[in-house]
Amino acid sequence: MIDLTVVILTHNEAHHIRRAIGSVSGVARHVLVVDSFSSDDTVALARAAGACVLQHPFTSHAAQLQWALDHGAIDTGWTMRLDADELIEPDLAAAIVRDLPALAPDITGVTLDRKHIFMGRWIRYGGRYPLRLLRIWRTGMARVEPRWMDEHVVVDHGRTVTLAGGFADANLGDLTFFTAKHNGYASREAVEVLAARHHLFAAATPPLTAQARRKRWLKTRIYDRLPLWAGPAGYFLFRYIVQLGFLDGRPGLIYHLLQGFWYRFLVAAKVAEWEPALAACASHKERLARLAALSGLPLATRA
Repeated sequence: MIDLTVVILTHNEAHHIRRAIGSVSGVARHVLVVDSFSSDDTVALARAAGACVLQHPFTSHAAQLQWALDHGAIDTGWTMRLDADELIEPDLAAAIVRDLPALAPDITGVTLDRKHIFMGRWIRYGGRYPLRLLRIWRTGMARVEPRWMDEHVVVDHGRTVTLAGGFADANLGDLTFFTAKHNGYASREAVEVLAARHHLFAAATPPLTAQARRKRWLKTRIYDRLPLWAGPAGYFLFRYIVQLGFLDGRPGLIYHLLQGFWYRFLVAAKVAEWEPALAACASHKERLARLAALSGLPLATRA
């Protein structure tokens, strides 16, 4: 084990938590689970697997992760974020043990290439792999973007490197769970779109990786300005044809249609539904309160 604490956020993750903790049990000195008052056996299973468990009310993934960094008493040299439905595969675990202690002092962040497993299949095409994310950083040298959706961890200074190896998002939920989760995500992303249009929040720090910065720029400067139908349709066709998503087979067709078209259209539809209500508001405060009521999110906590 190395000088590393793995932070996992949970809510009703009894079906995932042992797998997630087990994937880093031979790597990290500590595992910190921050639970938002699960009603299943998540907490008991996490403690039985050797994790320290704290509980804190959930508002957003960004706020919950930042709370964990601020209040989790992390005393190791390195910190890692791992979602409950993710796992570190043995080759990446070996690379972390081998390479992390030897990194130069000016290296403050480590990115990992995440793959997505959907209906039992690795989605290799459609621009979905590799998804490069900063997931390991020197403790105290990073903060979380204050966003309702698509948040990134950003290091304050220094260089980053990428470690190769298996890092998988493998949620065990069915399509009902997938669509319900993405409906909630769509509300959060619609809030980000409308908040940017109406300048409701302070500008967030740009994400660290070049891939994330490029995707954020394309989304905010081009995609979000397209007509309601054009963005989702064009994005799906680009992913499925130009980026060879059709090579992902039947699971890939379902995934790319749901995540690349249906989800994007749902975000755009919510923006179209809520925009007139905000346009009718006379002040910044009134628009923020109206958007909070429409989305059901406590937006004042970020504003």
